[in-house]
Amino acid sequence: MTMLGLTNALFLARSMSFAAGCGMIQEEAAAMDDFTYHRPVLATEVIELLAPRAGGLVLDGTCGGGGHSEAILQTGADVLALDQDPDAIRYASERLARFGGRVTLRQANFREAARVLDELGVDAIAGALLDLGVSSRQLENAERGFSMMRNGPLDMRMDPRRELTAADIVNNYAEQELTQLFRNLGQESAARRIASQLVKQRKMTPFRETMQLAQAVEKIVWRHGRKHPATQIFQALRMEVNDELGALEEGLCALCARLASGARIAVITFHSLEDRIVKNIFREGSREFLDRPEWPEPRPNPNYKLKLVTAKPVEAGESEQRNNPRSRSAKLRVAEKI
Repeated sequence: MTMLGLTNALFLARSMSFAAGCGMIQEEAAAMDDFTYHRPVLATEVIELLAPRAGGLVLDGTCGGGGHSEAILQTGADVLALDQDPDAIRYASERLARFGGRVTLRQANFREAARVLDELGVDAIAGALLDLGVSSRQLENAERGFSMMRNGPLDMRMDPRRELTAADIVNNYAEQELTQLFRNLGQESAARRIASQLVKQRKMTPFRETMQLAQAVEKIVWRHGRKHPATQIFQALRMEVNDELGALEEGLCALCARLASGARIAVITFHSLEDRIVKNIFREGSREFLDRPEWPEPRPNPNYKLKLVTAKPVEAGESEQRNNPRSRSAKLRVAEKI
């Protein structure tokens, strides 16, 4: 093949790849258009395994649009619904209005659950639920800055009262800090290269918008397949802005402490970092004895307070995965207070 022919062939291949990528973006955007707050993930499994009791108070720490809360209320249990997103609280309050005084809503991160319970004079709860991650409605709202498919300010705050934004991180973190962030929270193999290039680019033009960042990353790491190259970068930024792993570890321990005997806690995660924290906390809390090589014999576990309900995480069935793509990566773990 001549040099001209090779050049034309490469140009054609890249053009086809770019067109395919654009088609994927349009498909992904169209799929998100079909999402609303009305699709709670693993709803049937949550109710079956959480086993809420009529008249008992269940804390839904990530209310979202109220889908899981609604399902819990329909069993006869009462609900204390928390969410750090004021839009979610507004939406859920309308959706759940027909339940009257059986539902209480508060704008708060679930790591603040103990404070809210104390304010309400509640010592123990009959169950708790956490559905982690970003909601479809947050993705659809360009002004929130979560989506790579809709241009908006580089924000990503689930609670608008927080000060730190994604733009602050991208424009102000040192190169090494960005590298660690992208590697640890985003699990991005090209973390160092992406961080280096972003630091160089921000000196000329600060990053202010979501698609500006997404396109910059795509030029650094060329698209392969359906997944956008900036997906893990956006994940890392969102998790850093909202301190998601810190909130999960702190909130999960607090909620387990407030469960009544026999009450259960259910947690839905969407990636391995979250799932690992939940698995470890549930595992450590369910060991009656601890053992170490240097000890002459096992010792009682002072944190023994849980019984595992799910030995392995429960995942969505094929039907739900077809109807709700968000459920494909969902893992549900449940434990019971002893």
